[in-house]
Amino acid sequence: MPVLIFLVVVILFLFAAIKVVPEYERLVVFRLGRVLGRPKGPGVVLIIPLVDRVVWVSLRVDTLDVPPQDIITRDNVTATVTAVVYFRVIDPLKSVLEVQNFRFASSQFAQTTLRSVLGEVEFDDLLSSREKMNVRLQAILDERTEPWGVKVTDVAIKAVDLPEGLQRAIARQAEAEREKRAKIIHAEGEYAASQRLADAAKIIGTHPVTLQLRYLQTLSEIAAEKNSTIIFPVPIDLLEGLMRGLGSGARLQPGNPPQSGG
Repeated sequence: MPVLIFLVVVILFLFAAIKVVPEYERLVVFRLGRVLGRPKGPGVVLIIPLVDRVVWVSLRVDTLDVPPQDIITRDNVTATVTAVVYFRVIDPLKSVLEVQNFRFASSQFAQTTLRSVLGEVEFDDLLSSREKMNVRLQAILDERTEPWGVKVTDVAIKAVDLPEGLQRAIARQAEAEREKRAKIIHAEGEYAASQRLADAAKIIGTHPVTLQLRYLQTLSEIAAEKNSTIIFPVPIDLLEGLMRGLGSGARLQPGNPPQSGG
């Protein structure tokens, strides 16, 4: 019976003393309150139960969601911003010894930095230069978390929520901007068309018959549409030759002999 108890104690001791550390984790060991040099792992690590205290530290990239932050930009625009922070532990010893909870500390500092940095820029820059804001936030956070053995790899602003009234104002501004572009494009088209018409007028002025041909072509296009009623303006110049010919024919009819000059 004592032998069985001894074997059970030995098995439990070995089970508590042997730790298998994965490749993506490290084991920080404290023996009687003092840290044992470098972190242990990966692989099999032996510890002394009831004497050693271990802290598991992951080396993989972790994400930290920054809660929605109410900010006021430099031009007094109120907005709610959410972001996400990507970080990883590069020094397990510092992450355990220098800060009580590096994840919570990084979250609090990320919220403060987000409000302070975005409060220094104008609203238009916040919308159009989001990549620059991400780089600046990443640099500030990385500099602050470096003494904790934490490397901030990236910061991304996920969303910028605006009050409903401001959304309507921005929509009206965008609509007015598009109307402005449409009017400018229309004016440019009218200007180009007027130049073409001026060039055409010069050509028609040198060759008057082109105007008559253009009228006849337009008449044929209207007739092809099979309209029941066609109203087509005819210039007087076009009828001068016809009227002159009709007048000459009337003077040459029988009963109206041509008058001689004598």
